[in-house]
Amino acid sequence: MTTLRPGDRVHLVSRKGRRYSIVLQKGGVFQFSGERLLHDDLIGQPEGLSVQTSRGTHFIALRPTLAEYVVKMPRGAQVIYPKDLGLILMWADIYPGAKVLEAGIGSGALTMALLRSVGEKGCVISYEIREDFAKRAQENINQFLGPTTNLIVRMNNIYEGIEDGPVDRLVLDLPEPWQVVPHAVTALRPGGVFHRNLRDAASNLEYRRTVRPSRPPDGGTFGLPHRGKANRARRNNLIRVFLISVRTFLILIPMN
Repeated sequence: MTTLRPGDRVHLVSRKGRRYSIVLQKGGVFQFSGERLLHDDLIGQPEGLSVQTSRGTHFIALRPTLAEYVVKMPRGAQVIYPKDLGLILMWADIYPGAKVLEAGIGSGALTMALLRSVGEKGCVISYEIREDFAKRAQENINQFLGPTTNLIVRMNNIYEGIEDGPVDRLVLDLPEPWQVVPHAVTALRPGGVFHRNLRDAASNLEYRRTVRPSRPPDGGTFGLPHRGKANRARRNNLIRVFLISVRTFLILIPMN
């Protein structure tokens, strides 16, 4: 059974199901409608503890789930919400032990989901160009996951190149992901997956214009297979790199 410690983010859940997020601090006080709850009454106690305020209001103290945490955590950039995180993990086929490169790190929501999916034997490398975003994201990650040994954050512009290849998966949440395609050709391992989110139809058009003429350095060819079903997620697309004989083929698989 895990106990609550100083620095833990905790949700106090009322009988009506309302959640109040606090970060435990020694000597801290939670104020609620003129009532008080001492943080020291929670520190050292097991998660799931039932507590009372100074006037007898009951709360359950729980650590937030990842889905709850990402919508409540401090943010620098706009977060990717749980409904989209699940789709990205599925379509990008993130698996235990994978080496994943993402850009940009934003507020850290996708990074945390990736870290959980790759596990201790995997690795997540995050490229970011804004120091304030990177700092905030790492604070959020440490707050929820604690110290991590398989996360590497680089202040790199992925539009200018990728220095960490080969990687198993490349996951992008950027304004102009088509600028990464020439670098992805050499950075992804054969059979790797390139996943990007597109924000509008104009971005999708520009992306396709860039992908079509892309060629691997060994002289491979590029092809477009059939379109996916209409009810699939419209913002998710994949590029797969297949090694066939001695040639590498880039294949765009649209999921819209």
